[in-house]
Amino acid sequence: MTLDKHKLDGIPQITAKTLPSTEFELLLLTAGYGKIGTAAAQGNRLKVWWTHPTFRRIEAIYSADGIVAITAYHV
Repeated sequence: MTLDKHKLDGIPQITAKTLPSTEFELLLLTAGYGKIGTAAAQGNRLKVWWTHPTFRRIEAIYSADGIVAITAYHV
């Protein structure tokens, strides 16, 4: 699971395998996405959902402490 394996609507292709969460979230916020929820994820990770008025919803997986964005994809 890495960020560079998926194309996310409205943002340039991410070429890094992971990103600091602040950098990843800035990309999403700049594109008009908003955070709508969080939950525990498998493997002691954090799951975060993002919504956008026109693009598909994104589910992102972060490290347990929320500091590193590991992967993201449309759901």
